This record gives sequence, structure tokens and C-alpha cells, in this order.
Amino acid sequence: MTYEQAISFLYNQTPQFQKIGAAAYKPGLDTTLRLDNLFGNPHRKYKTIHVGGTNGKGSTAHTLAAALQSHGYKVGLYTSPHLVDFRERIKVNGLMIPEDAVIGFLERYNDMDFDASPSFFELTTIMAFDYFASQQVDYAVIEVGLGGRLDCTNIITPVISIITNISKDHVAQLGDTLEKIAGEKAGIIKSGIPVVIGEASGKVKDVFTAKAMEKGAPIHYAPEISHSIGNDGQFHYIDDCFGCICGELTGDCQPKNTATILTALKVLKETGCRVSSEAVRLGFSKVVELTGLRGRWSRLETSPDLICDTGHNEGGWRYLSERLKQISPRLKMVIGFVNDKDVSTILSMMPRDAHYYFTCASVPRALPSDELAAIARRHGLSGGIYHSVEEAVAAAKKDSDAADTIFVGGSTFVVADLYSGLEKSSGEIN
Repeated sequence: MTYEQAISFLYNQTPQFQKIGAAAYKPGLDTTLRLDNLFGNPHRKYKTIHVGGTNGKGSTAHTLAAALQSHGYKVGLYTSPHLVDFRERIKVNGLMIPEDAVIGFLERYNDMDFDASPSFFELTTIMAFDYFASQQVDYAVIEVGLGGRLDCTNIITPVISIITNISKDHVAQLGDTLEKIAGEKAGIIKSGIPVVIGEASGKVKDVFTAKAMEKGAPIHYAPEISHSIGNDGQFHYIDDCFGCICGELTGDCQPKNTATILTALKVLKETGCRVSSEAVRLGFSKVVELTGLRGRWSRLETSPDLICDTGHNEGGWRYLSERLKQISPRLKMVIGFVNDKDVSTILSMMPRDAHYYFTCASVPRALPSDELAAIARRHGLSGGIYHSVEEAVAAAKKDSDAADTIFVGGSTFVVADLYSGLEKSSGEIN
């Protein structure tokens, strides 16, 4: 099996939520548990940290990994989806799983003649757990794929569980109210295992508190953290335990994420994890370099600024919209969505005086750009229709002066197409 054949098998022989959406969603842990047993329960060979929630999971998981890595631990990191390369999902100390390891796992799987049909995510999850065991990691930071209770990552017993926040997303799978969604996310709370909650209030907070009491799990709500924006444009935080911290990630949601991460690190120390203040500061200041995180308010080019962000639901756009309104009217918006999002609500948050380039990503789930444009017009947004992200970005650049800003987003897959196009044209992302 070549690497190309291995990836083709993963993409074409197993249902992939990234490509087809709800049809690939397989709630329940039975198949994952059977696969896990088949491969010798690899996740039991190291300590795990489980990160769930609606928004901020990726930033939280990557920054935690960066801090632990900076202290000298060997750290596995499992996240989803990937932007360009499948191997972005599975990393050890910031390095992607080698192609040979992907091939080797799938060859072993095929030789086992497993009598079920695992989904893409089920198979990939066990691949990650198995690879981390082979690399003898000290910790593995595991991001929930979808929901929590029935997500296949939920076979682990972590040293700490983290739930960043709750907003409406994947309502067909998780429920149409915040309380129902919170109930699914709370499914990662384990008996006796401490849990950190980033943001919660009202009935959502009641759901988490009740679940933690039921499980006998110590619960910690992240407090607000003092912060300011420096001349370098980065957030500067003051924490009573770790001191002055400079955060490399600059999206408006990052102070909330930082409060969650720092609370989690303090709870981790109570479990026996040694992580110095110096390591925490280094992890925050160099998270992109240490882990390869991309797509979180990332400036890829200047003159004009080309910025992308993977925020793709109502909760994420509460933060994005406020920041974008500060940039308009010198703002060009290249946006596209998948067809199972509440597009109308997100569009209602967008700046009215920006110019729009409606596009669609190269995945079957993408909402056609002409349909997006029609919905946008009902919200007073106008612009052109483009049938690929590459075409839309090229048009936005042509229309822009050096002082303008081009924003690309709306969907993770739009951002993925942006990165792919830039890599194709230059071979490198700045």
C-alpha cells in the first residue's frame, strides 16, 4: 500500500463527516471499543486530556500541548478537521504522523479482517491512539470530534476533562436547545475526574453542575482573566499562578480560551503534572511554532492584509463579527459555508459596508455560492458570485489597495482551500 492508496482508502472506503456531513455520523461507542480492543487498548498506555465544547477546542488543545511540550513532556495531539494534510490531525511534539505510520496502521487493520464498517473518524481515532502508544508519549491531548457523550474519543478516561463553551452547532445530531447540546457535551465528564468549564451560565451551567455532582467529578469554572492588548497587537495576560503571559493567538475569543487553559493547567498541577511558569509562557507565546496550529485569525499576507479564521458557527461569529466591524469599510469578505449551518443567523452578524465575494469550498457539503448570495441579499449584503475559493480570493486581491483587508472564512473548508491554493502557488505559507 502506498500513502496515496492509504489516504484513498480512508477517504473513500469509510464514511467521512468532513465530506458528506450527517450521513457519516455514527453515534455510539461500540465500534470504537471493538477497534480499541483489537489494537490492545493503546490509550491506556499514557495520560490523556479530553477537550470538548462548541468553540475554542482547537486553540485550547494546541496551547495546552504547547505548554506541556515546553516543559519537556512528550505530547500527542489529536484534533480535527485537518486543513490541507490528513496528517495534521495526529501529531507528537508538533510533528505530524509519518506517512509510513499511516500506511502501517491501515495494513494492520486490513489484515485483521474486522467484521464491521468503522467510520472515517472511528478508524482515525484508533490510529491516533495507537501511534501515541508507539511513540511512548507522556500526555495526549484529545479533541472531541462532535458532541461528547457518543463521540468515539469518549472511550478514554482522562486525567482532566475540559468543556470550553456551548453554542448552537450540529443541532441535528446534538439537539436544538443549548441545554440539550450541553447535555451531550457533558457526556465527557467522568466519575471522579476533574472537569474545567470555560463559559457557562443559567440553564447550561445547571446541566454541567448536575452532571458533575452525579459523577462525583470536581468541577472548576474558569474565572475571567485580566488582559490588555500590547503595541505588538498581542494579548497580554496577568495570572496569579503563572505571571505575565503574552499570547500569540489574537482572536477576540482568546481571553476566554486563555482563562480556560490556565484553569486547566492549575488543575493538572493538582493531579501531579509538573509544568513550570516558564513553560506556560513559552507555550502561549509560540503555540503556532510548537504545534503547527493554523487558521485562528491568521495573517497570511500583507499589503493588503489577507486574514483567515476557521470560525464557522454562531458562537464563533459573535467574536469575529465585532472584530471585522472595526476593519470595515476597507474590508473584502470572501465567505462560504457548508449546507448544514445556520447561515442566516451568521450573515445577520456581518458588517453591512464590506464588499462580499460569495464562494463555495471544494467539498460536497458546500452551500452553492449563488444560494449563499441570495440569502445574503436578504440581510443587505452584496457582492459577486465565485465558484471556487481561489477565484474569489484572486478577485478580492485585484479589487484591493495596500491598505485594505481581505478576510477569508465562514467554513473550515473555505480556509482549507485558501491554504491549499497558497501552497500550490508559492509552496509556502508565510
